[in-house]
Amino acid sequence: MTQPGNLNRRLVLEAPSENDDGAGGVTRLYDVVTTLWAQVLPLSARAEVAADSLGAAARYRIVVRMRGDISTRHRLLDGTRVYRILALRDGADRRFLEIDAEAHED
Repeated sequence: MTQPGNLNRRLVLEAPSENDDGAGGVTRLYDVVTTLWAQVLPLSARAEVAADSLGAAARYRIVVRMRGDISTRHRLLDGTRVYRILALRDGADRRFLEIDAEAHED
């Protein structure tokens, strides 16, 4: 069970903002929503090849205090590491939000 003292990392929560690019598409930027205390737990990692470039994807469970305004469209930042949110669920005691996330390394 998560305790408030286990939330020992500061992550930046960002929300997407899409703007017309003038050519019929959109440009997606991210705006800072807030900074959160979080617990980041590594789950798994795998190698991947994209465009003939070897990289890695790592899965994490991130725990934050319960919030109702986070969705899979948001992302979390830890310095230069970007966590893409894959799934969200309430913690067992409904005081915390558990986030499944993925980070890519080149």
